[in-house]
Amino acid sequence: MKVRSWLSTCSSATCITTSGGCATTPSTKPFQSDTSSDVQSLSSSSQETSSSSLQSNLSLLTLPSVPSLQKLSPENLNLSIDTRFLTTLKHCRPVHINFMAVNNNLLYAASGNEINVFEIINNTLVDAFSGDDISSGAVKSVSFCNGKIFTAHQDCKIRVWKLTIRKKHKLITTLPKLEDRFRKFILPQNYVKVRRHKKKLWIEHHDAVSGLAVYGNSVLSISWDKSLKIWRGSDFRCTESIAAHNDSINAVVVSNDGIIYTGSADKRIKVWGRTQSPEKKEKKIHLIATLEKHKSAVNALALNSAGNILFSGSCDRSILVWEREDSANYMVVTGALRGHSRAILCLITVNDFLFSGSADQTVRIWQRRIDGLYCCLTVVDGHQKPVKSLAAAVEADGSDCGGCVKVFSGSFDGEIKAWQVEVSGVTSSLS
Repeated sequence: MKVRSWLSTCSSATCITTSGGCATTPSTKPFQSDTSSDVQSLSSSSQETSSSSLQSNLSLLTLPSVPSLQKLSPENLNLSIDTRFLTTLKHCRPVHINFMAVNNNLLYAASGNEINVFEIINNTLVDAFSGDDISSGAVKSVSFCNGKIFTAHQDCKIRVWKLTIRKKHKLITTLPKLEDRFRKFILPQNYVKVRRHKKKLWIEHHDAVSGLAVYGNSVLSISWDKSLKIWRGSDFRCTESIAAHNDSINAVVVSNDGIIYTGSADKRIKVWGRTQSPEKKEKKIHLIATLEKHKSAVNALALNSAGNILFSGSCDRSILVWEREDSANYMVVTGALRGHSRAILCLITVNDFLFSGSADQTVRIWQRRIDGLYCCLTVVDGHQKPVKSLAAAVEADGSDCGGCVKVFSGSFDGEIKAWQVEVSGVTSSLS
């Protein structure tokens, strides 16, 4: 089975390094002013295609042409931030944490080919389940639609599960379903060429399914095969397949108004929408815009709650901030958030906060002020390997600024750490 790590989708320079030393007790670093705009020279090195060989030189250069939006510090804003380490979640097999998501007070953590489920109230493991075959490979993403759980796998398939009364997970079906493949395999027009002398049904992914997103009754899947597919959540049928990028697609997010954003190893972010077909009643997905500013593979995307601000993270160490501007090709880059010393691997937004996880083994917490400038509130340091995934849940007893947020960080060291973040002071304007 072909194995491809996220590292192989970065450009010719290697993105991250790993530390061989032992980590101390988890702690938080105070905010420091950004110095990453100093240009460093790159030392070229051959790429490694396995996540077990992450030894490298410096990460890719940041983007000197994009101005920094990070002009503020917690001190001159009279902000008080309290970040406390809570616990390390214990699970069955401590291998790479590929993805995490929170749903109905349950944390789903993809670790290797297994999904571990934790109660986020008491941080206890309630279930662990995996695909019907060990050859299904690593679980890349988890999403939720119509009370079902969808998991994306390295074996090119999507699996659908249901949660039983006893909080156990039962496999319902594997996508594409056997009956759908049987229905389409006869007609030649249902096949697409995937490589020389090889064809596949258009409803099938032919490389690892790298991400999932949900909008209404639809489930979106992206893949290293460069395609974006749309599935109906009601009958699990694939309704559309788009050749979306020129290289592997690593990230997908959807806004509340149905606008789709995909980020790829081809360094581009593409914006997709739906239009009414004149011949048919159904709406088809079409390309709205292509956002080009990153100098390396786009690894992560996140939207604010209003859907008008997009954050993109890349191997170039910067988080680019895009804002909707209909007169300028839909979205324009307004600046960059700098501070991470290695590739950006994951991004999430919750309430007034933006959380970024990096190959530099840290998590940074950002806030947007009313004037459009950003503040790095703190740097959370507790992992021994790159932080690959983040998830968060807002706790009921909130404070004056964004509430009390419980954050989970998962890394290549196989650890899932739980943190509690509480900020008090002047309110922000990320939403």
